[in-house]
Formats: sequence, structure tokens, C-alpha cells
Amino acid sequence: MSLSEKQQDTKGEAVFETEGSSPPLEQPNASLEQPNAGLINASGHVQELQRHFSLLSLCSVAITTGNTWVAIGGGIVIAIYNGGPPGVIYELITVSVFYWLIALSIAELASAMPSSSGVYHWASITAGKYGRPCGYFAGWWNFLAWVFGAASISSILANQTVSMYALFHPEFVAKSWHVFISYLICTWLCCLTVMFGNKALPMVGNLGGFLIIAGVLICIIVCVVMPKVNGLPYASDDFVWREWQNLTGYKENGFVFVAGMLNGAFAVGSPDCVTHLAEEIPNPSRNIPKAMFAQYSIGFITALFYIIALFYSIQDLDAIFEATSTFPLAYIYRQATGSNPGAVGLLVVTFLPTFITCIGCYITAGRTFWTLSRDNATPYSKVFAKVHPTFQNPFNATLMCGVINTIMGCIYVGSEAAFNAFVGAYIILSTLSFLCAILPHLLSGRSIVKPGWFWMKGPIGFVVNGIACLYIIAFIVIFCIPYGAPFSIDVMNWSSLITGGLSVFIAGFWFWRQSEYIGPQAVALDDKVLAKDAA
Repeated sequence: MSLSEKQQDTKGEAVFETEGSSPPLEQPNASLEQPNAGLINASGHVQELQRHFSLLSLCSVAITTGNTWVAIGGGIVIAIYNGGPPGVIYELITVSVFYWLIALSIAELASAMPSSSGVYHWASITAGKYGRPCGYFAGWWNFLAWVFGAASISSILANQTVSMYALFHPEFVAKSWHVFISYLICTWLCCLTVMFGNKALPMVGNLGGFLIIAGVLICIIVCVVMPKVNGLPYASDDFVWREWQNLTGYKENGFVFVAGMLNGAFAVGSPDCVTHLAEEIPNPSRNIPKAMFAQYSIGFITALFYIIALFYSIQDLDAIFEATSTFPLAYIYRQATGSNPGAVGLLVVTFLPTFITCIGCYITAGRTFWTLSRDNATPYSKVFAKVHPTFQNPFNATLMCGVINTIMGCIYVGSEAAFNAFVGAYIILSTLSFLCAILPHLLSGRSIVKPGWFWMKGPIGFVVNGIACLYIIAFIVIFCIPYGAPFSIDVMNWSSLITGGLSVFIAGFWFWRQSEYIGPQAVALDDKVLAKDAA
């Protein structure tokens, strides 16, 4: 059943049409003194956030939050188990192709429905009569994925700082509480930056984009030049490109290859990050797809050249495996530079953009929880749906993300394996949320959504959406299989258990909140309103 309505704000300017079972929620805390007060945006809500991100700062946030080369570098030693250096390279290339298809599928939905709710909004619309539960689960899965992503980046930062100290103190043995203290400092510095520095976030994004590009160039140049300067040998071409090393215990190399794509997926699996800023940028229908293109093109190129340079600088892989470090990349850097100070220098170069990546994760996670709350999809929705009148951001929602990740840090102290199980569910939760939006869009014949600025016409859209869905369905299963054989607690993959347990938890919320829950609405704004909204 569709319902067409017309509604005007107090000035008679914001005319819109809504399809759905009920009109969009109006935010009670939208002040008429705000520049966009009374204006209904493409999400169906009153425009509360300032559109202070430019296309450049949006692209910078996308590149920084994606942070592909740092993400794959942080787990490089684990990735080597699935095929050695050739496995890491070819698995990254392969998984990037599939995520390009997912990104294209998301880009056209973001262009058609530019909402900070992201996949939560799109799944609610594309699933038709099943939109309320489909969107609800998609939104929660997406939020949890981003919270775990922020926890993962905080963990990488914490391990980097502990490794910097360990390089100069050979007798030092890192304990979980050392990492925990650093984790808390990094977590709250990033979270508080997002909460109190909203006006500075575009500038922070631009700085992050610069550090990402400059950092990867420095790392590549150092890894290429320093071994020769120090008279050290480079790794052989066979080692980098051809010597397959199956260290997982599985006999089938083909399976080892596809299972190893999980490592690349962690690096490239965040195509929706800038979609959650749709209500904070001008012309989101155009600018979001452009930022996503910048994220994936720059991310793939930098990550590929970075790991190639990294592998050529390795002289002794066994020594890296044997190193008792919380961050093995530090010892690869030491082999590349031939000294501890050189390794620390590269760790600093890696640390700085990673810190801003963590800020980007809290921007995304906070906005995602806020969009769920404004539709009554969370406990204490009225508290978390508020936009702070002074800082002009979802202050309470972002604070909640910091609290959740503090609890995650406590889990790390108790059991590093349990912590890794939670953050390991990131890629499964995020791709499940993507599937909730893309699959209904495909099954409906791509007819429910009105095309935006970016749209894949004709059979191209069906092919791209179809392959993206098949990849997600197949690899959700593959990514839940234990990391090695024979099976034991040490190599067990708990992602399926975590995902299933959290889904039961979400279902409990659904039965509790469904009577009050109003999902996102399909809103078509006229050209006059869109022009004002973009301004």
C-alpha cells in the first residue's frame, strides 16, 4: 500500500512525497534557529546537521576511514599463512574486484537515497512489505560492524604503540594490560575528537587524506631504498610472486586461497563509510559516489604497491614469525630499515593516519546509531536521537560507541581470543547488512528505487548486483570456517557464533520495540527543496 502526502513547513517551502505506511518522523529537537530548520531532507527527517563537508573533505574521510594499506599491513603476518606473499597479493586483487561490485551497488542506492542511515534506509525501502524487519536488522548489523571496526583500529593503534616501546627494550614482554591502557587512550582521544570537534572534522579528514598518501609513499620508498643502502639483499621474485606457502593445515590450495580473501576483505570491506555523512554534505547524490570511487581506486593502488614493497624488503620471514611482538609489522619494518629507529619511524608514519582512521570509524558508528535511534529502533531512543545544540552532532550516540568499545577493551584483558572473535565478526556483519539492501533491490527488478545521479543502466546493473549478492552469500559461509586444520580451540573461527548470538540479541530488541518502531520512509523531494537542501 502506498500513500502520497504533501506537507509544508512553516514557510511553505519543504514539499515532499512519501511512500510507506506512515509519514516520516519529525525530530522534536530540531530548532527553528538552525539554518536548515523545518527542511525535510532525503531521509524523510528534518535536516538537523550542518552540511559543512566539501567534496574534498568527503573524499579524504573516505580514503582515511578505508585506510586500506594500513589495514592490510596490520594483519600481514596472519595473511601470509594463506599462501605466503603471492597469496596475499593475489587474494587482495581478487577480493578487491568483488568489493568494487559491492561498492557500485551501494553507490547507486546512496545516489538514489542519500541518507545518513545508509544500508538501514535502503534495505527498508527495497524490501517492500518486508522493509521494516529487513531494514531493522540491516541497521543493527551495520552499526555493530562499525563499532567492532572502531575497536579493531583502536587495537591496532594500541599494539603499534606497545611495539614502538618494545623495539628499544628487548627485555620487555608485552602484557595484555599494556595494550589495554594504550587502547583506552586511543579510543577516547578519537571518540572525544568526534564529540567535541565537529566543526574541525572536515579539516581532520583532509589531514588524514594527506597522511594516508604521504605515509604510503614514505613506506614504499623506504622499503625499496633502505635494503640497498644497508647492503642487504632483497627478497627474490619467486618469494614475492610465485612461492606458494600453505601454512593453514588445509590440503586444498584452492580453498586456502578463497579463505585467505578474508584478510583482504578486512582491508577493503568498508564501502559504506561516507554514505553515513549524506546529511552533512552538499549534493550527496553526486558527491557520495565520487567519494566512494576515490576511496576504492586510491585504496587499492596504495595497498597493492605497499605490500609488494613490503615483501621485497623481507630477508628472514621465519624470524618475523618467531618474534614475540604484539605487532609483527614492526619487525618487517626493522628488516627493511636495518635498525630499530628506522622501524619506529615507519611505525609513526603508519600510526598517524591510523589514528585519523579511528576518528573516521567513530564518525560513522555514531551517525549510524543516531539514525537508528531517531526511528525508535534502539533502547532510550529519545536520548540517543538528540543532536547536541552546541556541538551540532549526535553527541550521545557517539558517546555510547565509546562506552561499548571500552567494554570491548575489558574483554581484551580477560581474553584476547574473545576480543578477536568480536572484531572478527566485522566483515560478516557488514556484508550481511549490504546484502539486506542489494538483494531485495535485485529481486524487485531494480524497479522500486528512483535512479539518482549514479545509476547502472540496463543489464549492467543486474549483473553487478547479482555477482555482488552471490559473493556475499558464498563468502559469509567461507569466512565462518576455522582458520586452520586440524580443528582446535586455537584455530577456531567464532565469527558465526558471535554473529548468530548478536542476531538473537537484535531479534529480542525487535520484539520489544516493533510497536514503536517506524522505519525510514521513501521520500521524493521536488527540485526546489533539493536545491535548498544541497545549499
